[in-house]
Amino acid sequence: MSAPTSYWGSMFRFIVRRLVVMPFLLFGIVTISFAISRFIPSDPLISIVGERQLNNPVVVLAAKQRWGLDKSMFGQYTSYMSNLAKGDLGISFRTKTPVVGDLIDRLPATFELAFTAMFFGTIGGVLLGVLAASRRNKVADHVSRLFALVGSSLPVFWLGLVVLYVFYARLGLMPGPGRLPPRVDAPNDITGFYLFDAILSGNFGLVWPIIQRLLLPAFALGWGLMGIISRLVRSSMLDELQADYVRTARAKGLTERVVFCKHALRNALLPVLTVLGFSIASLLTGAVLTETIFSWNGVGSYAVSATRSLDYPAINGVCILGGIVFLISNLITDVLYAYADPKIRLA
Repeated sequence: MSAPTSYWGSMFRFIVRRLVVMPFLLFGIVTISFAISRFIPSDPLISIVGERQLNNPVVVLAAKQRWGLDKSMFGQYTSYMSNLAKGDLGISFRTKTPVVGDLIDRLPATFELAFTAMFFGTIGGVLLGVLAASRRNKVADHVSRLFALVGSSLPVFWLGLVVLYVFYARLGLMPGPGRLPPRVDAPNDITGFYLFDAILSGNFGLVWPIIQRLLLPAFALGWGLMGIISRLVRSSMLDELQADYVRTARAKGLTERVVFCKHALRNALLPVLTVLGFSIASLLTGAVLTETIFSWNGVGSYAVSATRSLDYPAINGVCILGGIVFLISNLITDVLYAYADPKIRLA
């Protein structure tokens, strides 16, 4: 009983240490994003009062006092950090609503797109990697590697434009941008995820249109992840197939299918856990461009609009949200990896 107890005790201490460090990392993220947004050579007053009112000193002074822009940069920073300690991310210059509320409203749309892209990239990447490893140096191997290389090399914004042009504008096989068809009301807001909300509310006629509009942006966003995972699985599979335990399994008379799937594939999938942890942040980053192209009303499009109008509170709020997601996903990945790999458990 001492070994399992020692393992879980070490794991608990590891998690506690990571949780203690997280606030300091977030502090660094907030500080850097705050400084960078202030050094951008532009004036947020243009989006606040409009260009016509910039020459009106009374309006400009009132706007600066209203939004705290009349203070020095250090004064703005201390005021923002004081409000942040209370859980207040500020009021958006553009929407005139709390940034917390804006992010909560838009977060389900981004997660729905990112998780769909991750599902597509993971399943497709594993299948392509296994196919390439099982057909090494054959046609299927070369085709799958080429498909993976193209997907991981193309920029997300260019790929989104291409698939939208080909499958929507030219062939008419897929619907256009947006989460819902035109003049169609959203399902009852239960979870914020349109697909789940349509199912939970019994609006099954809306399920397929929602899925259709998820396919193109999820494909454009997940193709790069699929390419990375497929190449990683292929490489890991080829290494595992040369291991001693695989030769022992074959010597025992096990079929090649059992050796390939049950033994080699199981160990080859361990590195995928690490990739998935980091891919969450990359998918959220890619969602900024994908959501803009596909008119997806999520955090990504919110970040683009905030950047265009130099909306300081919204920019910082998006950076904080991205930092939290990145840190939590890495923590979960480390825990899952340690649980799945006995060597890490012993260490």
